[in-house]
Amino acid sequence: MTTREKHFENYETMVSVFGELDGNIKRLADAFGVDVFATGSSLKVKGDKAAVEDAMSALDAMEKLALKHPLSPVQVDSVIDRVRMGEKPDIDNLLGAVAVTVRGKVVRAKTFGQRAYVDAINSNGIVFGVGPAGTGKTYLAVALAVRALKSGEIERIILTRPAVEAGEKLGFLPGDLNEKVDPYLRPLFDALRDFVGEDSYQKLIEKGVIEIAPLAYMRGRTLMNSFIILDEAQNTTPEQMKMFLTRMGENSRIVVTGDITQIDLPRGQLSGMKHAMAVLEDVKGIKIVQLTSKDVVRNEFVARIIEAYDRFEKAENGDGTESKIN
Repeated sequence: MTTREKHFENYETMVSVFGELDGNIKRLADAFGVDVFATGSSLKVKGDKAAVEDAMSALDAMEKLALKHPLSPVQVDSVIDRVRMGEKPDIDNLLGAVAVTVRGKVVRAKTFGQRAYVDAINSNGIVFGVGPAGTGKTYLAVALAVRALKSGEIERIILTRPAVEAGEKLGFLPGDLNEKVDPYLRPLFDALRDFVGEDSYQKLIEKGVIEIAPLAYMRGRTLMNSFIILDEAQNTTPEQMKMFLTRMGENSRIVVTGDITQIDLPRGQLSGMKHAMAVLEDVKGIKIVQLTSKDVVRNEFVARIIEAYDRFEKAENGDGTESKIN
């Protein structure tokens, strides 16, 4: 058995590392199978040597994060997962700013999965961000799009989503095109307003610098000098996805986001997102980033709900467990 001790110079940092009702320390002890004891302004970690070393590595990373802002359970789990995978948590990279809202709030990746997603967008022409609700797929993509626009890297931001009514039925809805597709693109609008403000948003829409349209309206176009975001892409067909990806012109970037566990296509219809992930997996310049419940940054219950559904679906899909739904 090995015992190591970690001393905290800053009381507020120590409190943040401990977490509410010592919740972060309990997470750490359970994850590495060690005993953790608080003694004044120090923590003692006791257990097998390798487990203790891993726990201390996680504690060091947690302290570094806590010096910047209060630790969240999601960040603690992210650090623990990184250490358990045999990797050293790169806290400096995690803390790097992604963008700044119009109110001056600095937006950062909150998990290592989110950081990998941001890094992928910054270094690839096409990125697929795949994961459950609450992982920041759309919000971070919009943040990076606005940053690219403000820095002059691109000239337009194009936002699109597949809409069930994106054919003839759309014409029967009242209002102009923006009003017709508003219900489908609302999450994108809300994120945009965070980064450009309401007045600037309206002006950019009027000038065509920001364009919003259902996916069906992309056909036949070549999109140049643009940052293009396709949201809810799990609801595209393979034909729609191929059409969309081949709209890409010079000096453009594409981010495709979606949750392949939430496909709303008719039964038996293959998702264009799932199809594209298989077809394009090894294509240079295209990156597929898989986010999980560990990257959910909404209410902690969201992550628990997602994990519960995942377990249930795995049980129903052939591990011998009888379904609880008759």
